[in-house]
Amino acid sequence: MEKLEYTIQIESPNKNVWETMLQEETYKQWVGLSWPNSSYEGEWKTGDEIRFIGPDGSGTLAELIEVKPYEKVIARHIAVLNPGGVKDMASEAAQGWVGTMESYFFSEKNGRTTLKVVIETSPKWRAMFDEGWPVALKELKRLSEEKSLVRK
Repeated sequence: MEKLEYTIQIESPNKNVWETMLQEETYKQWVGLSWPNSSYEGEWKTGDEIRFIGPDGSGTLAELIEVKPYEKVIARHIAVLNPGGVKDMASEAAQGWVGTMESYFFSEKNGRTTLKVVIETSPKWRAMFDEGWPVALKELKRLSEEKSLVRK
C-alpha cells in the first residue's frame, strides 16, 4: 500500500470548509469534477457506515472510525460496491481496497483553513488519485471561498 497526501490552503474558516466539503449538494459539486456523478449515502457520524457511490450504485463502503466536526474524518474502507450496490469483500479488486484508510484533517489559523487528505491505496490507484484530488480540492476551495464571501 501507498500513502498519498494532498493539501490545500483555503481562505475560509474550517467550519465553512467542513460544511462545504460534507454537505450533500456541495459534495457532489466538488467531487463531480474528478469523479462525475459521484455522491454519498449516510451520515458523517463516528461508527456509521457511508457509501461513496456513482450513479449505478458502484463505489466503496466505508466505516467512519472517527468524526470530529471541523477537525477530522477518518474512514476505513470495508467493501467495494459493485453496480446495484452489491457488497464485494472477496474479489481481487476488493482485496486491494478493503482495509485501506481515507482521512481528512482541517486546521484553521487566522480564518484560513489547511485541509489535508491522506489516502492509503494500492499503487494501481495512484494515478487516478493524483489526477483527481488536486482538481477536486481546487473546486472545494472555490466553493468554500465563494460561500465565505456571501456570508460577509
